[in-house]
Amino acid sequence: MLHFLSTLLFMPQEGGEGGGFMSFLPLILIIVVFYLFFIRPQMRKSKEQKKFRENLKKGDKVVTIGGIHGKILEVKDTTIILDVGDQNRMIFEKSAVAMDNTSQLGRNK
Repeated sequence: MLHFLSTLLFMPQEGGEGGGFMSFLPLILIIVVFYLFFIRPQMRKSKEQKKFRENLKKGDKVVTIGGIHGKILEVKDTTIILDVGDQNRMIFEKSAVAMDNTSQLGRNK
């Protein structure tokens, strides 16, 4: 089976053009570029976001994916309790936390 595939891919074509492998080269290059510029950076960003959410602690000032700014009062396994101002508390999933807002929240008050 392997011998059949190798002869199929590397067999020269009629008319003196490149072998079977050469016809797949543009497709392979497109896949490599797609991986390097789209898939790998997205995987890295996802890992950083997961690490950020695992390291949330009481007192952190964060912004949710819905744009709600608040200060973490309590961290549980999958949820956090946010103080969103005037002693209003809301419960959010950890996955709803988008970013740290320590530097910006202090300037807004």
